[in-house]
Amino acid sequence: MTLQRTLLHSQAWILHYVRRGGRRIGALCGRQPLAVVAATLIVGAALGAAIQAGEVNALRAELTSQEAQLEDTRRAAQREVNALAARLGELQAEATRLNALGDRLTRVAQLGDGEFDFNRPVGVGGLGPVRDMPAGELREGITGIDADFAAAGGQLSVLEALLFNRELDRNAVPSRSPVASSYVTSGFGRRADPFGGGAAWHKGIDFDARTGDPVLAVADGVVSFSGVRSGYGNVVEIDHGNGYVTRYAHNSRNTVQVGDLVRVGGEIAKAGSTGRSTGAHVHFEVWENGRVMNPRKFLGEQH
Repeated sequence: MTLQRTLLHSQAWILHYVRRGGRRIGALCGRQPLAVVAATLIVGAALGAAIQAGEVNALRAELTSQEAQLEDTRRAAQREVNALAARLGELQAEATRLNALGDRLTRVAQLGDGEFDFNRPVGVGGLGPVRDMPAGELREGITGIDADFAAAGGQLSVLEALLFNRELDRNAVPSRSPVASSYVTSGFGRRADPFGGGAAWHKGIDFDARTGDPVLAVADGVVSFSGVRSGYGNVVEIDHGNGYVTRYAHNSRNTVQVGDLVRVGGEIAKAGSTGRSTGAHVHFEVWENGRVMNPRKFLGEQH
């Protein structure tokens, strides 16, 4: 910058005396003053232009460097945003899973409607000035939410297992009617024998049915017998794996085989009147640890 100003000052001085006629320059510079002045002007202009060009190039290089740094900063920021977006997607998926799990547990536990509504937005509030959140603070917040989700998911999974086991236990206990929309025609215990007269001990209860009506399993279990027993006709027995065995007799035909896994409410036979029977019905017995029980104990007040 100093050299440029010196050259510009020299050019101004020479032009001043050229305008005055160039005589004093001639005295100073010899016989060809105008040529000397012209040469001086050309050299000065060239040097000034070169210096200016250098400065422009330097500015351009600095601008290019700044633009490159700005682009690197932009790309780094975009990578950070993309990473946060990926974490957010993971959290959204986890939230959806937890909502579905919570909704399923609400149904299994038979909680009151609206008591736990996992689709209802959670009310939040706030007070005070709002400031820009640094990226590091946002990452820490997301990490904290991720940990909370993991803890909640673990707790809900344990609860689901407990409720599932409870449901399995409940479904393994005889508690339903073996015939849909029926009623008891003969109770458990001592009664008049319908064939030979006199008193007889009735080991189960009889349900009204028409030939061909579905006979239903009253609990989950495995078929332990499917065949003919004296006096019972076609019989299905189901072992429920907890000391309980149920027996369904006088079927017109059995629709399951030994070893079949049956679910509560699933069909196991067709009602009929085989064996020692006066007409179509379903004879139902419940055995607990080898002892015959009154089925009404398990059927509650529904019959």
